Amino acid sequence: MMISTEFDSGNIEVVSADAPDQIRLRIRKDNESEFFQWYHFKLFAQTDVKHTLIIENASESAYPKGWEHYYSFASYDREHWFRVPTSFDGKKLTITHTPEQETVFYAYFVPYSWERHLDLLQWAQQSAWVEQRCLGLTLDGREMNLLVVGEESPKKRKVWITARQHPGETMAEWFVEGLLEHLLNEDEPVSRQLLDQVVFYIVPNMNPDGSVRGHLRTNAAGVNLNREWAEPTLEKSPEVFHVLKAMDAIGVDMYLDIHGDENLPYNFVAGSEGIPSYDERHANLERLFKEAYLRATAEFQTKYGYDVDAPGQANLTVASNAVGERFKCLAFTVEMPFKDNDDLPEPYQQWSDIRSRLLGRDTLKAILDVANDLR
Repeated sequence: MMISTEFDSGNIEVVSADAPDQIRLRIRKDNESEFFQWYHFKLFAQTDVKHTLIIENASESAYPKGWEHYYSFASYDREHWFRVPTSFDGKKLTITHTPEQETVFYAYFVPYSWERHLDLLQWAQQSAWVEQRCLGLTLDGREMNLLVVGEESPKKRKVWITARQHPGETMAEWFVEGLLEHLLNEDEPVSRQLLDQVVFYIVPNMNPDGSVRGHLRTNAAGVNLNREWAEPTLEKSPEVFHVLKAMDAIGVDMYLDIHGDENLPYNFVAGSEGIPSYDERHANLERLFKEAYLRATAEFQTKYGYDVDAPGQANLTVASNAVGERFKCLAFTVEMPFKDNDDLPEPYQQWSDIRSRLLGRDTLKAILDVANDLR
């Protein structure tokens, strides 16, 4: 047996791997940070033998409740991922699997590699509707990429979408991939209607360094980017600095920041109720979008989510709050589960890369329904 993490987003530490029924592991912390929960590793295994993989520090992770009713992902070909039996006893996470092939990959959620990210950018660029821009560089020297979709015009609404501020929340970039696939489909009537009214500004990966390093929540400097939107700096959070600078130059009429939630088994949004400028117009826009989202897909619900901030008490370091206040626009954090959507359970894959892509597609319908009301 051997375990490897020497690849994009690899993360695990081996305590011992002497016997298939007692493989002891620990998840490595984000660099310069106490956050950890993301894992991704390759096992060289004995086929048709039950393997027991024990993550010993699971209870010390960022979101220990996230392990309850959670099942790990596994894959033989890195394209098709499936869930495997997983249990949490309050201290250790135990993955039990009998490999059918000599090597198998395991991950907290379906990985979205840097190579696939680059492929997505170049694929999108082939559309006559798309311009790819580089906003600046990360601390590790990677590009901060922006896709501009649609013909820019002062009359059109400006919709910004950012994804994966927290790099371990890979469902966010799968969401963007699905959204782009349908937005750039010339035979899709929703897309044609949208691009007559809207220009999209899409950052598919807000945290390239953390993604490649195998982080859960932070960038190369150990900084949580979704707490940097009040005063981002080139020294700590150039990713946010560059995107916010572009927003200031272009303007924002609507903003969606795409995430994954470790604990809650639902799809939901978090609004800007607590920002200082929140008023009746803002409240009405939020209501219209939620109603449109409910019509667009059965995957969305409004019963479960985060507690609503009291008036004037929003954390303005958080992206959706900061952008909603700065531009007086409709702004939401969109959350997807790591587990399953308990409203529509699917026993084989639970919530997955495929369902994340479909939610991205269906979000376009909700945006179209509110586009005329954004100004």
